[in-house]
Amino acid sequence: LLTMKATVITTFFGVFLMCTCAAKEATRKMKKAKLYVPQIDCDVKAGKIINPEFIAKCPPGCQDVKHRVYGTDIYASFSSVCNAAIHSGVIDNTGGKILVQKVAGHSGYRGSFSNGVRSLSLPRWRESFLVSEGKPRKGVTYPSTLEYSSSKSTAVKSGNDCVNVPTGDAVRKEYQTSPVPTPATQMATTTPTPTTTTTDPSTTMPKPTTTPAATRTTAVAAAAKTRPGLHRVRDIVFRSTSTSASNRNILRPNAGIQRQEPIAAFRRAAGSPAHLAMETDLWKPGLSLFDTGYGSKEELNPKPLESISQGNPNCKVDLSFLMDGSWSIGKRRFQLQKQFLGNVAQALGIGSTGPLMGIIQYGDDPSTEFNLKTYANSKDLRNAIEKISQKGGLSNVGKALSFVNKNFFLDANGNRGGAPNVVVVMVDGWPTDRVEEASRLARESGINIFFVTIEAAAESEKQRIVEPNFVDKAVCRTNGFYSINVPSWFSLHKVVQPLVKRVCDTDRLVCSKTCLNSADIGFVIDGSSSVGTSNFRTVLQFVANISKEFEISDTDTRIGAVQYTYEQRLEFSFDKYSTKQDVLSAIKRISYWSGGTSTGAAITYALEELFSKSKPNKRKIMILITDGRSYDDVRVPALAAHQNGVIAYSIGVAWAAQDELEAIATDPDKEHSFFVDEFDNLYHFVNEIIRNICTEFNSQPRN
Repeated sequence: LLTMKATVITTFFGVFLMCTCAAKEATRKMKKAKLYVPQIDCDVKAGKIINPEFIAKCPPGCQDVKHRVYGTDIYASFSSVCNAAIHSGVIDNTGGKILVQKVAGHSGYRGSFSNGVRSLSLPRWRESFLVSEGKPRKGVTYPSTLEYSSSKSTAVKSGNDCVNVPTGDAVRKEYQTSPVPTPATQMATTTPTPTTTTTDPSTTMPKPTTTPAATRTTAVAAAAKTRPGLHRVRDIVFRSTSTSASNRNILRPNAGIQRQEPIAAFRRAAGSPAHLAMETDLWKPGLSLFDTGYGSKEELNPKPLESISQGNPNCKVDLSFLMDGSWSIGKRRFQLQKQFLGNVAQALGIGSTGPLMGIIQYGDDPSTEFNLKTYANSKDLRNAIEKISQKGGLSNVGKALSFVNKNFFLDANGNRGGAPNVVVVMVDGWPTDRVEEASRLARESGINIFFVTIEAAAESEKQRIVEPNFVDKAVCRTNGFYSINVPSWFSLHKVVQPLVKRVCDTDRLVCSKTCLNSADIGFVIDGSSSVGTSNFRTVLQFVANISKEFEISDTDTRIGAVQYTYEQRLEFSFDKYSTKQDVLSAIKRISYWSGGTSTGAAITYALEELFSKSKPNKRKIMILITDGRSYDDVRVPALAAHQNGVIAYSIGVAWAAQDELEAIATDPDKEHSFFVDEFDNLYHFVNEIIRNICTEFNSQPRN
């Protein structure tokens, strides 16, 4: 009996030890699988990787100028991930593990020199990222395979095996957001929050955990993909209640007469913020808003949103609505306008780190209902909008725009500086004053202007309009992005989501930001004896011909000029002249100096005296014209200019040295370096230089 007991005990302990060892081995393997970190190449940009948060390993040797970095501490996703990590000091040129977290885009990125890497400045970009030490955060499981937005394969090791995992379109792009966003966030968010997944050790493909929220998000995305791109609106209410201008029996200047109300009743969905629709608003020039997929089948009725204190960080704008309070709108339409503004506030997701919204009501004179800092969540803002009473009076839109420009976007009113300033003007019919000049001044102050016009004038009424085509004169581009025309007040609810998407699209809130009006251009002009007086006048004409193609003002492109021989002279700085005519006159007045040719010293002088005073959100462009070899070295000064974010164009004439022109020019040389044999042929390169400037601008990370 004792022998049998001993045998049983021995067997039990043996089995127990075997199970324990097996469990430890399994645990060891799982831990080993969890700890696997995918490797990325030096040239991989953060924007090419879909994963919103990941740990990766950088190889040695990524500290190279060809792997460009934009920003400091917070980097534009157009940057090389590994070189950004070196710039931030997380790793050095020997490589190592890093943790990357995607965050919202910024309105500006500051370049700097750090840890042997020169990062560049950038006006704005849609997405940013942070780099930190490659240690996992608690509660987050990181993918062993990175998903790329373009066709690319990542070699992934699993145990002793190495397999190529296709990424891009071949990889399913499903995410579970954490924490679960509110409906407003689901509608407006463009940059997903960190993905929390559970990884099966037996496979290299991460499998997202499935929750009802994730299923809803995936279902909405799938519906958006399968929905036909364009179809006509089939809205019986819209057709039966559309009030054309011909139905009006009013004269706009008469402040006491209202419009006729339509006979058909306006039906509002119970418990719905006026049919908010989750739409993609795939805007195209020339496309009518009512041909963008808004039909009765797509009108959704989501549950009312909860109050939001932080707001949607992907829509950080300071927004002012100019509310039409004129008598011509009538009480009923004024109520529809308030419902529309409430629905916009709800869809935006108002909050301290997201959009802020104020309202100005205009009639004879404008008045502020509340400013940007009055309400910090959508719920309170909607309640306040409901309590607004109608002012009455005329529709003086121009006066209201002047008021906004001078009084609304102030620090005391909650203006945040780093957020774009946006004005949305609601207009019933047409204004009773002129808007062109007031709009221009507002745009030059950096304000992005949208117009929402309802029930435009019929042919018989156009003679009453004070300023024909007032919308085209008011907005910065006449391509339809900044203006929305709604045929009827009873269709206004259909434009909530398209308008929200447009005002939140900060990459396109640059109506005054094109290749022709977003730069500080410094001309560095050779005034040496070999040029001669006559040829120097030809050079100045060349400078003027380039300058006049740009939109010049304090807020647009600015022009500066330096002349050099052995010495250097600042002819005028960027902030000296703010109109095109003044700049052209100043160029004409530049007097010929005569002397030697120290081009290297001139580049250094221009960098210190001209480009050091460039605005952070401006592209710095240097255009250097010379006719001979420099007496000093040009390579070191040119490299310093490049490292400080200056885009250098070199134009050589006659005896200019080709090797120096190429050293001065930004890479690639063939797009930034030009040579002509005679001064009289300089004009041939005007269009090519401007075309290259615009091509480079459009290829820069803005969109």
